[in-house]
Amino acid sequence: MFANPSFHGRPLQFLPTVRNELCRSYAFPLQLHSTTYQFFASSALENRRTRSRRRNSTQFSLRASVDPQEVSVLPPDSAGVPGSPSPFSVRIPVGDRHITVETGLIGRQASGAVTIRDGETIIYTTVCLADVPSEPADFFPLSVHYQERFSAAGRTSGGFFKREGRTKDHEVLICRLIDRPLRPTMPKGFYYETQLLSWVLSYDGVHPPDALSVTAAGIAMALSQVPNSQVIAGVRIGLIGDKFILNPTIKEMENSTLDLLLAGTKDAILMIEGYCDFLPEDKLLEAVEVGQDAVRGICKEVEALVQKCGKPKMFDAIRLPPKELYKLVEEIAGSELVEVLQIKNKIPRRKALSSLEENVISILSEKGYISTMEAFVSTETMPDLLEEEDEDEEVVVDGEVDEGDIHIKPVARKSVPLLFSEVDVKLVFKEVMSKFLRKQIVDKGKRSDGRSPQEIRLIDARCGLLPRAHGSALFTRGETQSLAVVTLGDKQMAQKIDNLVDEDEYKRFYLQYSFPPSCVGEVGRVGAPSRREVGHGMLAERALQPILPPEDDFPYTVRVESTITESNGSSSMASVCGGCLALQDAGVPVKCSIAGIAMGMVLDTKEFGGDGTPLILSDILGSEDASGDMDFKVAGNDVGITAFQMDIKVGGITLQIMKQALLQAKDGRKHILAEMSKCSPPPSRELSKYAPLIHVMKVKPEKVNLIIGAGGKKVKSIIEETGVEAIETQDDGVVKITAKDLLSLEKSKAIISNLTMVPTVGDIYKNCEIKSVAPYGVFVEIVPGREGLCHISELSANWLAKAEDAFKVGDRLDVKLIEINDKGQLRLSRRALLPDAETEKQSTKPRSASLSNDNVVSPKTSDKGKSKKAATVSKESENPLKEKTVPVNVSSPAKEAAKRSVSP
Repeated sequence: MFANPSFHGRPLQFLPTVRNELCRSYAFPLQLHSTTYQFFASSALENRRTRSRRRNSTQFSLRASVDPQEVSVLPPDSAGVPGSPSPFSVRIPVGDRHITVETGLIGRQASGAVTIRDGETIIYTTVCLADVPSEPADFFPLSVHYQERFSAAGRTSGGFFKREGRTKDHEVLICRLIDRPLRPTMPKGFYYETQLLSWVLSYDGVHPPDALSVTAAGIAMALSQVPNSQVIAGVRIGLIGDKFILNPTIKEMENSTLDLLLAGTKDAILMIEGYCDFLPEDKLLEAVEVGQDAVRGICKEVEALVQKCGKPKMFDAIRLPPKELYKLVEEIAGSELVEVLQIKNKIPRRKALSSLEENVISILSEKGYISTMEAFVSTETMPDLLEEEDEDEEVVVDGEVDEGDIHIKPVARKSVPLLFSEVDVKLVFKEVMSKFLRKQIVDKGKRSDGRSPQEIRLIDARCGLLPRAHGSALFTRGETQSLAVVTLGDKQMAQKIDNLVDEDEYKRFYLQYSFPPSCVGEVGRVGAPSRREVGHGMLAERALQPILPPEDDFPYTVRVESTITESNGSSSMASVCGGCLALQDAGVPVKCSIAGIAMGMVLDTKEFGGDGTPLILSDILGSEDASGDMDFKVAGNDVGITAFQMDIKVGGITLQIMKQALLQAKDGRKHILAEMSKCSPPPSRELSKYAPLIHVMKVKPEKVNLIIGAGGKKVKSIIEETGVEAIETQDDGVVKITAKDLLSLEKSKAIISNLTMVPTVGDIYKNCEIKSVAPYGVFVEIVPGREGLCHISELSANWLAKAEDAFKVGDRLDVKLIEINDKGQLRLSRRALLPDAETEKQSTKPRSASLSNDNVVSPKTSDKGKSKKAATVSKESENPLKEKTVPVNVSSPAKEAAKRSVSP
């Protein structure tokens, strides 16, 4: 039983005495209570360790120790999982309802596992850690995966494999929502790879799972062994009228003018992301305050849960670089760092920093360095051998010296150069560089490119660069540049979205963002979009969406592509500006112009010579994003905000700081909008000649089937005949025709109009073509796509035995509409338009005019039939207005008539 004991699902190797004691005393699962245990790595594991880790003399951190005195017996119903907590649940009030959190029932071998429920929507989230630490890096090794199971809504995947596969875009966005608030709470120096998995197990179509997933992730992380600092939670805030709603339902969100998702701790805000319809800054701050209060309440409840069910945190596994290394890096590179950080252009500055970093690494990890600081040398260097002394040398000091006293002259020890691991030097160099950059901004009030904190980079904008594109714009702000291209199309170009609800969703507007490695002067992978590209594209898309016209006014599907051709910070906001100009260049009647700006922050300014007030930076550079404390993107116009996204790299910010950032961002947007208005050449604001033409027409809903035809044959024939690209019909009678030229559009428009027209008894149609011939009459196309039956009794003033005796397919004649039956079938008459119709009608043998007798032929003698036929031919030859009768092949028209026969 104890051949491979485990603690939280991980194999352990106990000391022999402990193992023997356990084997003698117990024969069933055990619960282990303690904090650390001795881990003896095998020789194979030692061989796999890299050279940099072998340099470090710190022994492997211990996760849990086993003390025989602390081993307790679990009850038989513990399912044999050592250390697993008992099931425990708690109900937490959120808004006008409760969410239920449960742990200890599912996923007991994970480091942290939680099931959270809102209504009938259930999220299951786990956190697991690797058994051994990864190589030290400048980021926390966390991976987040979120998946929506179709079975949660009683569905299955529509794909061939019938199972969930590649992560969808909206799942990637939720992964980012989970990841971003977690990272600021993670300690530096913890290198155990951590994986967070989240699944939607049940979805009721009422309570959305994204905000719930953020809270579930925060609780699972708090319950796990990861030494994160604080509990986090997330909520969504909607705005209906003047009322803020916490975690609104799907139906409530349809009427909301705000979609804000906020995550934070009980003390501060860590992340916000949302979209709104030109919401003023003060209203947004009110929403953030409502959300922060809700998060505070959730966090307090979770803290109580963690006290009962949480696992011991692995604080002893945190490994930081030696403190003395910071002083050495500053001593070696400090003066050069000051000069390098003042280089204005990104590429030269990056290369200079890289060269300086390599030099520091070479000195501290290969050559060795002796500090010039006396205090540091005396206390921190390794012990050396003393200089050799002459045994007979005595030192005589002032005063009397007793016989036998020997005084040795003190000699300073030799300083041995210190060597550090390359990874530690890189980590420290990055932190020192960040410190110098922040000090330069706070102390001197100047940034790397020479701007003041509130100053915006130079802006250049131009439109119409690509002649065959429907719309294009190049937006440049400093060293950040976006090439935006707009393509217009019909519904076939719309983006189909797979979701949990059993209905198809199509997006008529979408923005796709790409960030090739060439935009930063590097080489790298080119392929499927990264999570960052998906997130930045969605932010820009949602920022532009409020300015689009309604579909009734502009029936096009709109695609915007933003390719970042240069990047030095704030490329997503450049996509907003470039996308807005490209839409105008494509002739899209947008409501107004909007712009986007990214704000940064240096929080603790006292450390760098400031007065302690947070310093807000407008239009941040890439280095200021990496080394600063905040990345706050805000898009909108001078009236309100359409989209926002904030990430924090510190423990959180307050509402006052956020208010200052929003007001400064508003001033920045006004400046950018003014520069965009100077675009040269300006946007054309007209549809490109290469853009498709879309005509929208309205017909009676019951007439839609006439356009489609049996199996779609009719609509396909119209497309082939006219050359249009597509014809889209809707159940409400709306018909959209997409064409490349006006001629084909007008032709298809006429056909559909004729098909769906409402004919009136008494209408006369000239020069109509016979489409098919049957023994009981002919089918005449009165307008393109609309046919009626001219019965044999209405073809001529004289009696006819068979219609094919006098008419053939392709003949043309004038007809009059004389009847519309209950099924909408048309009955036509040629005889009613003949000049002698009234006189001949009296001499013509009476015949039934009912369509019910179309297939019935009255019995007649052969002689009478022959005489009638002869008379008919004679009459036809005498009347020049009537069609000439030509013998035709009976079999072919008969087959065609059988296909087109109508019910009586």
